[in-house]
Amino acid sequence: MAAPVEQAVLINGEPSSSLSVQDRGLQYGHGLFETIAIRNGQPQHWEKHVDRLLKGCRQLKIKTPELSLLHSEVIQLAVDKERAVIKILYTAGTSGRGYRISESHEPNRIISLTPWPDYPDDNYHNGITIRLCAMRLGRNPHLAGIKHLNRLEQVLARSEWNDCGISEGLMLDTQGFLIEGTMSNVFFVKNNTLCTPGLEQCGIAGVMRDIILSLAESLSIKVYIDEFTPSDLFQADEVFMTNSLIGIWPVSKIVVEENIYFDSPGKITRRLQRQLKHNNYS
Repeated sequence: MAAPVEQAVLINGEPSSSLSVQDRGLQYGHGLFETIAIRNGQPQHWEKHVDRLLKGCRQLKIKTPELSLLHSEVIQLAVDKERAVIKILYTAGTSGRGYRISESHEPNRIISLTPWPDYPDDNYHNGITIRLCAMRLGRNPHLAGIKHLNRLEQVLARSEWNDCGISEGLMLDTQGFLIEGTMSNVFFVKNNTLCTPGLEQCGIAGVMRDIILSLAESLSIKVYIDEFTPSDLFQADEVFMTNSLIGIWPVSKIVVEENIYFDSPGKITRRLQRQLKHNNYS
């Protein structure tokens, strides 16, 4: 039996638990994060996570990290861990008052290791119950897709329920279009076509979302990315949620004014689950 995973943190390569109160991530949310699955001591989908982190650095005008150093620090914490979670926080570093960032700023790297979440197996096999959140996502193409530190919309959406029988919440944008879950991307199947919202205006371009889209293409599953309303989702044949830790969770029920039920998992959902497992992606 593998030894229990104990939480550990490196800040700029050194064991630490403190950061300057002048850090721009704390002061302004000026930074990015990545949540990465660890299996057998190795970060999963490392290149995809790094690509998104680098895109975020360009968008937020933060100096890019030295990738070999970042990888070595992740491995330092992950080594010998059979299953765990690494979270990378990458901020614009410290500065004085004011929004302007110095061209000579030095980013901070905060890497933390935590145990694997204790998700019920039933979530994967028989599906989850989700709800529609009242909180909306603001549209801002410049911030769309990246995992910046400003997560207040998700925090407030997740505060809308305490029912442990509800595993996730769906979020719309301010125009009323379906975007994602509070911690996941959303897919649905209608007439054997796999559908997922476009993320040009807001939302996070998930690593697992990208993998699912590639798998669908390899399996000759038709894919349609567009703007969708909640009604489109409610009329679907299958619905599932994805992220880098959960893989695919089928949806069996959506809590709305009149609850919507699905046969879960559906045939395309099962097919993608099997392919993920075959490719060692879940």
